[in-house]
Amino acid sequence: MPNTDNQALDGGASFRAEDLTRPARTLLLYYLLCSLLSGPFFPIAFVPLFCKYATLRYRFDDSGIAMQWGVLFRREIYLTYRRIQDIHLTRNIIQRWMGLATLAVQTASGSATPEMSIEGILQAKDLRDHLYGKMRGSLGHSQPEPDNTSNDDLALELLTDIRDNLHQLVQAGGRHEQ
Repeated sequence: MPNTDNQALDGGASFRAEDLTRPARTLLLYYLLCSLLSGPFFPIAFVPLFCKYATLRYRFDDSGIAMQWGVLFRREIYLTYRRIQDIHLTRNIIQRWMGLATLAVQTASGSATPEMSIEGILQAKDLRDHLYGKMRGSLGHSQPEPDNTSNDDLALELLTDIRDNLHQLVQAGGRHEQ
């Protein structure tokens, strides 16, 4: 059964990004604490954050990452691993205390802000390593590796033929000059 709450903290031995579909419940508590800091504006600050938490979904597949959220205005982002340029893991003091982290995924779009911020992740280092591996792997799968031994043999044979032909030309040219 997939771990939809992202709470298995077993050192990454059984980490599967495909099982992460929702942020950890701890993210809701984090949003509550951040909203309390706004004082009397607590309801105004908390309602949008609660809606984001309630609708936030992740999907990690073989070709990329999908993230969607929103009630009135639905937002969806899909990034292929090929487009990812860099991944930043950030934690403020409250997030560290709660075991949370945010992964900021950047592309070459030229924007100063990250293209996608994956929030509410307890296994952030494992997810970051997984994404880096997929990012590097997607570059390597784009072109099949050539068979170096047959290419080396072919090049050697071609160079040997050229050498022999040049040697014959030099010998034939020397006979004509005499």
